[in-house]
Amino acid sequence: MDSVGWVSILPPIVAIGLAIKTRQVYLSLGLFIWLGWTIMNDWNPVTGLIQSVDVFVASVTAPDNARTLLFSALIGAMITFTQASGGMEGFIGWVERRRLATNQRSAGLLAAFVSMGVFLESNFGLLVSGSVARPLFDKCRISREKLSYIIDATCAPKCILIPLNAWGAYIIGLLAAQDVENPVALVVSALPLNFYAILAIALAFFVIITGWNIGPMREAERRVLEEGKVLRDGAEPMVASEVAATKPLEGVPPRAVNMVLPIATMVAAVPTVLWITGDGDIMAGSGSHAVLWGVILGLLVATVAYKAQGIMTIKEMTDQGIKGVQGLVPLVLVLSLAFTIGATQRALGTGVFLAGAAQAALHPGFVPAIIFVLACFIAFSTGTSWGTFAIMIPIVIPIYTQLDLHPGLTLAAALGGGIFGDHCSPISDSTIVASMASATDHIDHVRTQLPYALIAASGALTLFLVFGFVL
Repeated sequence: MDSVGWVSILPPIVAIGLAIKTRQVYLSLGLFIWLGWTIMNDWNPVTGLIQSVDVFVASVTAPDNARTLLFSALIGAMITFTQASGGMEGFIGWVERRRLATNQRSAGLLAAFVSMGVFLESNFGLLVSGSVARPLFDKCRISREKLSYIIDATCAPKCILIPLNAWGAYIIGLLAAQDVENPVALVVSALPLNFYAILAIALAFFVIITGWNIGPMREAERRVLEEGKVLRDGAEPMVASEVAATKPLEGVPPRAVNMVLPIATMVAAVPTVLWITGDGDIMAGSGSHAVLWGVILGLLVATVAYKAQGIMTIKEMTDQGIKGVQGLVPLVLVLSLAFTIGATQRALGTGVFLAGAAQAALHPGFVPAIIFVLACFIAFSTGTSWGTFAIMIPIVIPIYTQLDLHPGLTLAAALGGGIFGDHCSPISDSTIVASMASATDHIDHVRTQLPYALIAASGALTLFLVFGFVL
């Protein structure tokens, strides 16, 4: 892969800075794409715009991306279905009767455990945990920013630590492409040394249990406790308010089963489809097929169940489904832009340039820490952990071989840095989906969780430095 040189870092720097400054996500992502293709077309803005549109169309019509976008739209229908049917209200009542989420701590733990339990696909886990926990957080007077932090901090980190999913298959595939003799054993050896993923999850649970609020999160929690506002004035949630606050239809009894049954169907369908598409190997299955068919089957089961109970007509279900899909148009648009950014940064060669610039300065004892920092910067700048893995793994394999470093530690440094970027970059699809799942303002989510992510990253950096000289 080639690189256009140092100018390849301009689009991500400009886009991230503009997003944080103006809080205009669409403008920032669009500028990234246009600036990238303008640079690659000899700074011709017209040609850059034309190619940006062409790449956007190609990105959203790529089969895997198209399935993900369709899944993201249909999950809106699932949200309105479970709310209009009284399922969400019934589930909240069931949780309250069993005193599972009576205060901020128990509501936070419930959100974290649901997120941790759905480890087969990262965005799917975000959407399930966010949909289940959001009404409970509102009842317990916890900010939407806190919800988005909890589910995001337990999303990508848990997927990398429990690699029985597409993440594990992807990483093993990258290692196999580098002629690693036993890639599965190498991945397993890296798990306990992935300090960022471990610390990010541990810190999230610490924050839940102790109520430790720092930086912008402290203000967000003060606002909801003193003013009763789960969102700040002027916030623009990543999901339309009519989706996030759909009321049960008149006369519909609140029954938890009307939410649990469709979601349980979705969760059960994902590993089944992974197994089918992987020809019996769940780790070789198609994640995009799995999540799409999961939500389709969930909606079909919901349709049959609601019709059998006589609580919704076909017309009412159609109306609710369309309403849900319409409410998630902002998410679909942002994900479409994020996919296009992935294609743009690959063409720019941003990661290749950054990796090459750092390689000359490597010293054996500092190698794991330097690899971690480099992977963090690449992932944060490009918004993709998988893209970072694809860049870093071909670099770290020959490095640990030639310098006689600990293979698991070196790989863990690259993987941990990629997770950091996936966790907190404003242009990461996981960060975007976390904002949508919790119905919070995207930039508010980035601002409030970044201090916690940096604390976990600082701890991980320290451990990589220590273990770099010990192992």
